[in-house]
Amino acid sequence: MSPAESSTPPLTLYGSLRWGVVEPLLPASLGRVLEVGCGQGAVAARLAARAASYTGLELDESSAMVARERLVDAGSGGRVLQGSLDALGPDERFDLVCAFEVIEHIEDDAAALAEWAGRLAPGGVLLVSTPAWQSRFGPMDTAVGHFRRYDPPALRALLAGAGLHGVGQRLYGVPLGYALEAVRNQLARRRPGLRSEGSVADRTARSGRLFQPTTAVQGRLVSAATWPFRLAQRGFPGTGTGLVAWGTAP
Repeated sequence: MSPAESSTPPLTLYGSLRWGVVEPLLPASLGRVLEVGCGQGAVAARLAARAASYTGLELDESSAMVARERLVDAGSGGRVLQGSLDALGPDERFDLVCAFEVIEHIEDDAAALAEWAGRLAPGGVLLVSTPAWQSRFGPMDTAVGHFRRYDPPALRALLAGAGLHGVGQRLYGVPLGYALEAVRNQLARRRPGLRSEGSVADRTARSGRLFQPTTAVQGRLVSAATWPFRLAQRGFPGTGTGLVAWGTAP
């Protein structure tokens, strides 16, 4: 782990696997970045550190507060707004719009993707991640407010339908993702309240607070524990429990 990485907020185990795929897709220097559903800001701090400007949107009030504090602590100068895209100025456009583990929480996913793509500057990139394979939909998906998971052809078609060009995607999470999913589904089975308490919106808000490490020591442990799996998954871009996809605006 680099000194810069060790000073950023800790990622979850799954988040670390995902960042191992997302980071190489990003240029060394980013322009204007919008993150939809920034959660508690672990990825936000990493994006803001290399962006000309960073804006995060988060519906959950408590998660937005944590994300703001983390950006202030990092001295990045980014901003976190509580709310949807309506919180932005009508003319604001971005070079990168990203949404990690968000689209599966939205009932009208096609409309959401079109709205996100509409915030791209010409030539800007939309980058999303989501749980893969509808056949793997399980108790934890219900517990955290997912409407669905995505087979790769379905997500590719949605991005193309939003008017994006050069759509690409890759799977990740082999082999550790399978074990993490099994543990999470077993936890949801043993705690039926997780699956039944609150509306889909309530469960979605709660999802951003589950399994979150909070200390630098925990972050170092997560990074060390996932390091061999981040390397291993590079060799299997067509296999895994998570899906990353991207496309470019005309």
